[in-house]
Amino acid sequence: MNGETLLWVVSLAVVAAIVLPYGLAFRHRRHVDRARKAEAVHLGLDRAPAGQYPFIDARHCIGCGACVEACPEGDVLGIVLGTAVVVNGLRCVGHGRCELACPVGAIEVGLGDLKSRQDVPVMDEWLETTVPGIFVAGELTGMALVKNAVLHGRKVIDRIAQRADHARAHGPRDIYDIAIVGAGPAGLTAAALARERQLSSVLLEQEADLGGTIFHYPRKKLVLVQTLEIPFLGSLREGEYQKEGLLELFQDLTRRASLNVRFQQKVVDVTRRNGHFAVRTANLEFISRFVILALGRRGTPRKLGVPGEEQPKVMYQLTDAASYEGQKILVVGGGDSAVEAAIGLARQRGNTVTLSYRLEKLVRIKKRNEDRIEELFRRGRVRPLFSSEVAEIQEDRVRLRVGDQSLESPNDYVFIFAGGEPPFGFLRQIGLRFGGEAKPVSAPRAS
Repeated sequence: MNGETLLWVVSLAVVAAIVLPYGLAFRHRRHVDRARKAEAVHLGLDRAPAGQYPFIDARHCIGCGACVEACPEGDVLGIVLGTAVVVNGLRCVGHGRCELACPVGAIEVGLGDLKSRQDVPVMDEWLETTVPGIFVAGELTGMALVKNAVLHGRKVIDRIAQRADHARAHGPRDIYDIAIVGAGPAGLTAAALARERQLSSVLLEQEADLGGTIFHYPRKKLVLVQTLEIPFLGSLREGEYQKEGLLELFQDLTRRASLNVRFQQKVVDVTRRNGHFAVRTANLEFISRFVILALGRRGTPRKLGVPGEEQPKVMYQLTDAASYEGQKILVVGGGDSAVEAAIGLARQRGNTVTLSYRLEKLVRIKKRNEDRIEELFRRGRVRPLFSSEVAEIQEDRVRLRVGDQSLESPNDYVFIFAGGEPPFGFLRQIGLRFGGEAKPVSAPRAS
């Protein structure tokens, strides 16, 4: 064998050693993705969720899989027949990393066409609703994450600042420029930036503390923040904060910016009066030129409607798992809130925790929560009851339907996480429209 032939043999061997394993792995991954897609279709998981969603332009997708690898949730996207597809859309929480990772710009995380969406108010590119002067921000837009809420607050204040001088010149001087409803990340950012722009504002919060939806998170829950710029606080560079740490930052922001926050003021009506808005709570009225609705989508907890649900042992949120020890506990639900509650309760001494979910597997939770709960299943710390529903809650036990069978278990507490009834009725009452003509809304980008 001469030198040239040897060189070719060695080269081919090296190429085979590199390309063949890669090709086999690539083929295996595509086979797995096809199976995941088929299962998702069977379970109804490939549909668009109520919030953000990855939209893929199949004409430009090159099937490289960069979006799949970039997604922190691990199960949202896959590659089928050489093209990226949504496998489990319900798991998308709007990180937007898939969009950034795509080398050809074939994917966008947003809400898509709002023409038929009955769960998202019609709004323009500045998040102004069909009632001129009323804006939405945060989760009401359909976009989750603290990052989006902060950027929404900035965008809305930027728009109001452009119109404030004209509004002041054509109305009374002794009213607020802005009434902000909801003291979560969007509302607090808007109030702080309004202060910075010398716009007068009042921030109305129905709870007794700051934080909005975050206030109701379990103790020590990690909140994804990403890098953010918040007025008076500066840059938040930690990727995640514990609930308590983030609430402390919100308190610090309130003090530094001297925000005018009114607690335990649930807004019950907003009406237009002589060119401005009357924002009414149960016992007070606030007059403003503009209104920002940043009250979230949490709404009233949804009940199961089963006998015994009215008992004191039945609850719809968990704020401190450490308060429960040596108890027999049933957690109902299959979302992140239910799974995080089960995880927290299973870590307390002496608890027996059962997780009841109506589907045959957990399908819409974050990858981190999936790994943690699966480990607790394996260790017997949490008992999973899939394809089950609560039939009756008794004083010292619960009765469930598991498939075609009935199961009774001793019980001390029941935690129900069946979602909530969003405040859409209130929004329609004050004139906001859902559906109709609207532009697509994408996750806002920091300037």
